[in-house]
Amino acid sequence: MTNKTALVLGATGLVGTQLVKEINNSEIYKEVHLLTRRKMECKEPKCKVHIADFDKLSNYADSFNVTDVFICLGTTIKKAKSKEAFCKVDFEYVIEAAKVAKTSNVEKLLVITAMGANSKSKFFYSRVKGDVEGALQQLEMNSVHIFRPSLLLGERKEYRAGEKISGMLSSFTKFLFVGPLRPYRAIEAKNVAAAMYAAAQTKNLGYHYYNSDEIEKLAQGVSI
Repeated sequence: MTNKTALVLGATGLVGTQLVKEINNSEIYKEVHLLTRRKMECKEPKCKVHIADFDKLSNYADSFNVTDVFICLGTTIKKAKSKEAFCKVDFEYVIEAAKVAKTSNVEKLLVITAMGANSKSKFFYSRVKGDVEGALQQLEMNSVHIFRPSLLLGERKEYRAGEKISGMLSSFTKFLFVGPLRPYRAIEAKNVAAAMYAAAQTKNLGYHYYNSDEIEKLAQGVSI
């Protein structure tokens, strides 16, 4: 048993929910702090929930005094209702959290972006994710792990028809995504969470990027 501590942002999301389960079941972490925008329940003894104004994350620097920070934030244009609101969650909150994590000298920062993240992409979503990765690089932190999953599979708390249909199609056509197409295969959210947990236990310094096929490999051996 060790005395590591963790902070999770986006703990109510598809990956975040699975990640909190993994950390709570781990003997490596003694505490997991959840920074949320609204009230939530976590009955696990290791859980400590902190309700925060994400527009003022620097005011909650004490919550970042942990070993590892996991950022699982993300929304959709439909839910956010505008590109500006989408950027606030998927870019501004992520980068501000990373800055506070750097100031707090955390050992590792682990962040989810997306497959195809590219600041020069013609697609708005991919461009924002690419901008996130670029801004993280500029922070020059000691150890950053960036996860680029393809379509996420799992039971969401809110219904997303498009993703539900895409997920079903991906399950039926899974055998087609082999060889060079393997990184494009849909991935279970629990495997992304397992990979994030596994990466946090490595001693790798610098910046590390994981596409879906690499996430699957990293998740092997971790049970949620």
